Amino acid sequence: QVQLVESGGGLVQPGGSLRLSCAGSGIIFSIYDMGWFRQAPGKQRELVAIITNGDSTNYADSVKGRFTISRDNAKNTVYLQMNSLEPEDTGIYYCNARHRFYRGLQYWGQGTQVTVSS
Repeated sequence: QVQLVESGGGLVQPGGSLRLSCAGSGIIFSIYDMGWFRQAPGKQRELVAIITNGDSTNYADSVKGRFTISRDNAKNTVYLQMNSLEPEDTGIYYCNARHRFYRGLQYWGQGTQVTVSS
C-alpha cells in the first residue's frame, strides 16, 4: 500500500517560514520524481516545485527564490522549505510522486494546510 504523508503546515505571519515534509512508504522512493502542488480556495491545483530522481529542480515563478525543494532518499522523504511567505501562498499543499519511467503512475498525499495571515 502506497502512502504519502505530509506534515509541517500551519498558520504563519507574512514574511515567516515553514518547512513541509512528505514521508513516502510502499514505493521505491528513489525512482520517483517528487513534487509539491498547492490549491487555494476557488482555484485549480498548481505546481509549486518538483525534484527529479536525479535532483534536478524546477519551481513555479511565484515561489522562485523563496522556496526550496529537497529530498532524502534514505529517509523516503521530500521537503519544501518556504521562506518569505506571502498571503498568496495560502492553500492546501499536496505531495506528489511520479514514476520516473511510467509517467502515468503517480500518487498523492492527503494534503496539509498552509495559512499565511497576520
